[in-house]
Amino acid sequence: MGNGAAGQVGVVAALVRTAFLVDGVYAEAGRAYGLTPQQGQLLCVLLAQPYGMSELGETLGLAKSSLTGLVDRTVRRGLVRREADPRDGRAVRVGLTDEGAALAGKFYAETCRRVEALPSGLSRVERDRLAVLLSRVVVDNEVPEVFAEVTKVPFSGVD
Repeated sequence: MGNGAAGQVGVVAALVRTAFLVDGVYAEAGRAYGLTPQQGQLLCVLLAQPYGMSELGETLGLAKSSLTGLVDRTVRRGLVRREADPRDGRAVRVGLTDEGAALAGKFYAETCRRVEALPSGLSRVERDRLAVLLSRVVVDNEVPEVFAEVTKVPFSGVD
């Protein structure tokens, strides 16, 4: 079905199929913690810091109504809270609660573990080369940091 020699596919098919693969792992990790993929993304983004609603919508690629619904559902679960923006009294920021931070840290670690296993058939050199090439694609396309580098997450488990 479009596979070339030794199962090799073209760049378009490889990227699309990789996106499906990672989305599936993300959803599976989310199910293990009772999170939808969107809630998992929200929690991972908020690990670094609270965000304003418009900035959060841009980062997650969600329309205002979709983001509001996502935040509302996650607030009801006690995982995030709305807080006044110290720079603009009319604006609201969204941040993690203590419970949300703890769950986000566990979900993040589990997701990293599962995604890290995906290229297990590659050598260290191949994995490093893959990281370089994918990094270029991400940077060239200005992809927001919806999932931080493992060493960059300032998770402390407290608010």
